[in-house]
Amino acid sequence: MTARIYSIATTLSSRRNIINLQPARSAFFSLLATAFFSLGGMTACSPQNNTPSSGDRPEVLRLLYWQAPTILNPHLSTGFKDWEAARIALEPLASYSKDGEMVALLAAEVPTADNGGLAADGTSVTWQLKPDLKWSDGTPVTADDVVFTYEFISTPEVGATNAGVYEDIDKVEAIDDRTVKVSFKNPNPAWSLPFVGAAGVILPRHAFADYSGANSRQAPANLQPIGTGPYRVVEFKPGDVVVYEPNPHYRDPEALNFERIELKGGGDSASAARAVLQTGDADFAETGGKGRVVTSFGADSERILFNFTDPDRENADGHRSTVEYPHPFLTDENVREALSLAVDRATISEQLYSPAGQPTSNFLVAPPQYVSPNTSADFNLEKAAELLDEAGWKDSNNNGIRDKDGVEMQLVFQTSVNPVRQKTQEIIKQSFESIGIGVELKSVDASIFFSGDPSGDTINKFLADLQMFTTGNSNPDPAIYMLTYTCDQIPVPENGWAGQNYSRYCNPLFDRLFAEASQELDPEKREQLFVQMNDLLVEDVAVIPIVRRADVIAVSNNLTGIDLTPWDRKTWNIVEWEKE
Repeated sequence: MTARIYSIATTLSSRRNIINLQPARSAFFSLLATAFFSLGGMTACSPQNNTPSSGDRPEVLRLLYWQAPTILNPHLSTGFKDWEAARIALEPLASYSKDGEMVALLAAEVPTADNGGLAADGTSVTWQLKPDLKWSDGTPVTADDVVFTYEFISTPEVGATNAGVYEDIDKVEAIDDRTVKVSFKNPNPAWSLPFVGAAGVILPRHAFADYSGANSRQAPANLQPIGTGPYRVVEFKPGDVVVYEPNPHYRDPEALNFERIELKGGGDSASAARAVLQTGDADFAETGGKGRVVTSFGADSERILFNFTDPDRENADGHRSTVEYPHPFLTDENVREALSLAVDRATISEQLYSPAGQPTSNFLVAPPQYVSPNTSADFNLEKAAELLDEAGWKDSNNNGIRDKDGVEMQLVFQTSVNPVRQKTQEIIKQSFESIGIGVELKSVDASIFFSGDPSGDTINKFLADLQMFTTGNSNPDPAIYMLTYTCDQIPVPENGWAGQNYSRYCNPLFDRLFAEASQELDPEKREQLFVQMNDLLVEDVAVIPIVRRADVIAVSNNLTGIDLTPWDRKTWNIVEWEKE
């Protein structure tokens, strides 16, 4: 099936206890090194603790992430680093455990047909809020805040990055102060997507009412969130550190176990990390170590995206990668298939990710009932070269790079600054160059790359030919994840580059399958529709899936309560964390 391309278009009291890692084995330990280095330097970078200790409560919990958050409003960011930090202070109505069981948070209970929360025809869901909820500034939480959150996200000028989660909503009504009804445009099997999980955090109307348009990124609450979570932000240095203290208005204050939380981002020195490990200041997860490594495979995978538009050609307004101009050669399915054949997934997984990665040929990798058994991925440089020959791309001027009609097959391949990703780029570059494709590697700081800032060099703007990063569905229902590749999700200047279809791929058949799945109430039929969508993306070579990635964290042996779920951020149950 050939796609139609739009041509218009990581605690301590005195020790370090938890470190957030991102994959690998040889690189797995390299990433450990990156994290431990920054951890060793954290004391000098972090503000002094002026809060007295309370009883037996440990004084401080320190978290280290390899990427630093830059904004604390998940609705305005594409980066998990921001969602992770924000999730400590902000909460949705409910979330999902690792077993896919919905857990009520701000909601008094999970809506069901039996309790009257779910309409029999699937057209609405009614949520009841817990009584006496308050924001961290003491303002009461009401159903009107849920209504406002919907209004904020669905306002185009806001440029919310997860607006797609809310597209099927017809209206959101506050029935009374504690009751909110969500009505859908059609019977909706994915009723649990809005206001659930990390993408469903509720915002306070009183903090954002004056920033609910094009000025949304100027809201002070983006940096100093007012939330309902167990801890509130008291200091935030974007790109560096976030400091939290107990939320004085949290609904269960006796459950809080830390006087202070410091979340630090960044770090890149393996030698300094070894010194930290040797001194015993950090816990480590090998035999005889003082900590453990926790690995959890979820729905995330590393992939390469094609730019179906030309990143070098400007339109009349000076914008690049716009739908007016198709890519000079990546719109050719044979070329895309050749590039996919030249990606050595097995080597990348074994050398850079093991045991925290598995090669994959699927775009949708979880939950199991949605995972296609129909796809495969080969590494075959000879076949890749043959496909390029057949497509007319040959080295006519003997400069080592294939060309056709005066166009050189030269690629700019971008990703975020990260040791594993740079090594992955090198492996892929070597293979591409061996079959006559020129490759320029580009690395963008993660604080910019995933920022969602319409003026920055972001994944949305996609100012390159190829780009690589990890994402996945954050809900057991994959609807919003698969929405990514629908035609309406293409980022354009007119929507502030806010769409999720960064590739600018458009296939009416994919859209039709998605539309059917959006209204199919039979679970088995719906599962098969998502499998078909996945298979279509693979068949069209619309994306190159590489490795299914695990969440990997290093945790001290005396820190308990951590319960990783694929369907929310690692900090989702931080209220249950404690030091024994």
